[in-house]
Amino acid sequence: MTGDLDPRVEEQITTWREYVSRREAIAGRDVDELEDHLRGQIGRLEASGLAPDEAFLVGVKRLGALDDLSREFAREHSERLWKQLMFADAPAQPRGRSLWLALGLAVGAGLAIKAPALFGIDWASDGAFYARFAALLVLPFLAACFLVRRHASVRTTVIVGVPFALTAVMMAAYPFAPDGATLFLAALHSVVLLWLVTGIAYVNGAVRSGRARMDFIRFTGEWFVYFVLIALGGAVLIGLTVAVFAAIDLDASRFVVDWLVPCGAAGAIIVAAWLVEAKQSVIENIAPVLTRLFTPLFTLLLLAFIVAGFLQGNLVDSGGDAPEVFGQRDLLILFDIVLVVVLALLLYSQSAREPLAPPSWFDRLQLVMIAAALIVDIMVLVAMVGRIAEFGASPNKLASLGLNIILVANLAGAGWLQLRFVMRRTPFDRLERWQTGYVPVYLAWAAIVVVAFPPLFGFV
Repeated sequence: MTGDLDPRVEEQITTWREYVSRREAIAGRDVDELEDHLRGQIGRLEASGLAPDEAFLVGVKRLGALDDLSREFAREHSERLWKQLMFADAPAQPRGRSLWLALGLAVGAGLAIKAPALFGIDWASDGAFYARFAALLVLPFLAACFLVRRHASVRTTVIVGVPFALTAVMMAAYPFAPDGATLFLAALHSVVLLWLVTGIAYVNGAVRSGRARMDFIRFTGEWFVYFVLIALGGAVLIGLTVAVFAAIDLDASRFVVDWLVPCGAAGAIIVAAWLVEAKQSVIENIAPVLTRLFTPLFTLLLLAFIVAGFLQGNLVDSGGDAPEVFGQRDLLILFDIVLVVVLALLLYSQSAREPLAPPSWFDRLQLVMIAAALIVDIMVLVAMVGRIAEFGASPNKLASLGLNIILVANLAGAGWLQLRFVMRRTPFDRLERWQTGYVPVYLAWAAIVVVAFPPLFGFV
């Protein structure tokens, strides 16, 4: 080996060497010769004035002209290398400035969630109002945080702002019944819709980029982890607040209910997002660790349920004397949630996976999980169709049916590509593109439920 190189370049060479060494046709001595050649290229390029990262990138490209395997490595790694090159020396936004921006917007979100109280609307008692507008009161501040930090263009700002404005108009104009199903569905799906629109601000308008979509998916999982941690800390704070004031015969519960909980929850949404970005190098390891832990458990849960369901009998029939396994509405909703969690586990494990690594036991375990989830999803679909045929359509049933059809298609495609990847017939990035390409489908379905379901079902 020749010369001592920059530590970052040494890491890149190690990655390149690991990639080349995976091919059985190449002996270790050949890899050594290729590495010597690469190091020589880098040394000459550095001597000509290129930065170490630039020299590595150009050296791999030039080596690719002599070696097919290095050319493949250069093609698959070029985007990542340029990203590392760009951000390694790019001046980062001062952390103090971004912190003050996040804190200011967090305070703004907290005040916004309490602003309706000026008009006599209490968040604890006027649930219908906050169901309509809670997302519209808080998520604009998160979107603004991303737009400011990304120095977004006017075009991107308009693309993000218009859906917020249209959603606000519809949620205000629709004459929902106070406790109607369409109000619940529209409120729930407006959160999904506006969160995905906020993702446009996060990726700075790069909505066509699969990698940008995956970055937002990864951010969502990491944000959720931080938000839960903040919420747990907030619960401890609430308990201590009530206990401390009770010790001096003061009742702090009113302050907690009226101010601490709503303002703290709204502000935590912004603060959690800032923490994800500020601590990105640390938090990137949290979501993958959780997926490694829960993927085997959820796989066992699904397999156990399938076996128990078949042993129990009468899986989809809502009549007869046998126990009804899938006929109950609450159980159908529960398994919708389970399937969404399975999809999330799949997404976050893929977002953290090394694309060039060969298939492992965990990839095969994920294939089993996908197959089990598909079986459960198909069984749920059959049960839903049976309930609609027996009791008629309703907003909840059709919304759940639509979600399950989308999940079946998503999981079926993912399962097929996962199988081909495990069999080494499809590269991993094809599977990643399938998942990121499905994000607009969920956005479109959420928009349909928010816009079309209320008038179709008479706002009840």
